[in-house]
Amino acid sequence: MQDSLFDDPNEPAPASPAPKKRTGSAAAAKVRSAPADAAQQALARTLPPQLRLGTSSWFFPGWAGLVWDGEYEQSVLSKHGLEAYAQHPLLRTVSVDRSFYRALSASQFAAYAQQVPEDFRFVVKAPGLVADALVRGEDGRGMQPNPAFLDPALAAQDFVQPALDGLGAKLGALVFQLSPLPAPMLTQMPELLQRLRRMLQALPALRPAAPEGVIAVEVRNPEFLTPAFADVLRGAGATYCLGLHPKMPPIAEQLPVLRALWPGPLVCRWNLNRLHGAYGYEEAKQLYEPFDKLVDPDPETRGTLARVIAATTGAGHAAYVTINNKAEGSAPLSVLALAEVLGLGRQPADDQ
Repeated sequence: MQDSLFDDPNEPAPASPAPKKRTGSAAAAKVRSAPADAAQQALARTLPPQLRLGTSSWFFPGWAGLVWDGEYEQSVLSKHGLEAYAQHPLLRTVSVDRSFYRALSASQFAAYAQQVPEDFRFVVKAPGLVADALVRGEDGRGMQPNPAFLDPALAAQDFVQPALDGLGAKLGALVFQLSPLPAPMLTQMPELLQRLRRMLQALPALRPAAPEGVIAVEVRNPEFLTPAFADVLRGAGATYCLGLHPKMPPIAEQLPVLRALWPGPLVCRWNLNRLHGAYGYEEAKQLYEPFDKLVDPDPETRGTLARVIAATTGAGHAAYVTINNKAEGSAPLSVLALAEVLGLGRQPADDQ
């Protein structure tokens, strides 16, 4: 399976009925994890230690019985659910997405780090202040060019350094997810890549404070997928974040960029099922809530991703993979399904 990087489901049984939803100060004092699942614990032990699977955020009440011991209000889980989330045997990372909307301080990052085990790692999105080419209105529409887009000083001071200071060795991947660019900007790709190069080269070094830390760039325009883009990443010591989203080509068509950066770590964010199209986020949300079952399993993407993970970890490199509820319907169950594919691939031949 290790060489497969370079080559071109059964759902679990339903969880027991959840207790009555808990709110208020009693719930806030302690969110409890779902009872330990011996099969999942055994599965976790078969996975490579360099692999960290997780979800995009952790505040979903519908995960009762999957991650939580019962139902909690979303606001309670947002503030107090991380510690319970991190006790799940398969969830060894999480994507902190709120940082895209407002930069977090070192103390906020440190508060997260205090709630998780030593081998847990965070994937953190860069603030839109530096990752979005447009200043957007409350409706999300771009209004005008963003003068701070890819600003080296802001990226370092408002994102990388606070994350490094707060998370320390628990820093996994810092992801600059570049929002879709307007057409005129795409005609100036050489200038844009030079701007990206300057920012990446100006960022503080992650080591030795975060020995497993990596800077990654995720894009939402396929025009980026060129040797020139890979050269920029390689020259700055950064990697490409596989963005599994309908705005980008399928995973197999993104792999040439990773091949150009090989050998190295893997960062992947599986965001949205291709069935819903490039603008189907809200449609998927309405269809999949409360995110407690797999609605649209995607075994093809899962299988290809498993081969890339196996190749990466087999070569001794870290792999950070986070999955959104909108990928298949329930992020924890997607993690379980992906782990089962990986676990099966690592079994001795006579056990298959």
